[in-house]
Amino acid sequence: MHPDELSARRQLAACYRIFALLGWTEMIYNHITLRVPDSATGGTATEGARGSPHFLINPFGLHYTEVTASNLVKVNLAGDVLDGARHPINPAGYVLHSTLHAGIEGAHCVMHTHTTAGVAVASLASGLSQSNFYSAQLHGMVATHDFEGITIHAEEGPRVLASIGDKQAVILRNHGLLSWGRTLPQAFAVLWTLQRACEIQLATQSMGAPLPVPEAIAAKCTRDSLQFDPRHGAGQDVFDALVRQIDRIDDSYKN
Repeated sequence: MHPDELSARRQLAACYRIFALLGWTEMIYNHITLRVPDSATGGTATEGARGSPHFLINPFGLHYTEVTASNLVKVNLAGDVLDGARHPINPAGYVLHSTLHAGIEGAHCVMHTHTTAGVAVASLASGLSQSNFYSAQLHGMVATHDFEGITIHAEEGPRVLASIGDKQAVILRNHGLLSWGRTLPQAFAVLWTLQRACEIQLATQSMGAPLPVPEAIAAKCTRDSLQFDPRHGAGQDVFDALVRQIDRIDDSYKN
């Protein structure tokens, strides 16, 4: 195996374990997908079949705590399983992820969750409230897409892309949360911030009406927040710290 693919596999497998640690699991469902580096596939996506993009996804039927570098499934944009992987994938998950990978330049990693806080906020008519420290850091960064049922129909793809535009934090109405990033740590930083915003909103609304953050202040918070900026690591330091925690608990994801 090309060393760059092995590195990507270990990073993604570690991320699945981190999601499990944080409680962002949904039995055997939901997905994190990551593009295999072009250096490991033979070139760029414009160079023909050998250079077409490949992606890694969790094997369908395994809990996130069972995901390892070796059992991740490699697929192409069509969802065809490559390299004779032993496990199938969940088509309902990959349709949505492949839409973003193919349709958004730089969407090298896509994450999707059904956390209680995320689905709850996604099910509110008012959606995400600009009323806490975390949502204020996402000013102008959040897209919403209306619920169209289980995401198994490719014809929904253009509407998903139109809803998202260039926004990296996405609320799928009545469904859950999604993020994408140019790197896995960046996608994680966006999703973590969106998840925290939903958690705090849920707690606030259980006590009363949220106190809105003024537009100008929220815009300033987003400008001042450096955690998504590639020039400041784009979440790499936070992700590395969590990987070290996983390593102390169980490093079998590297296998």
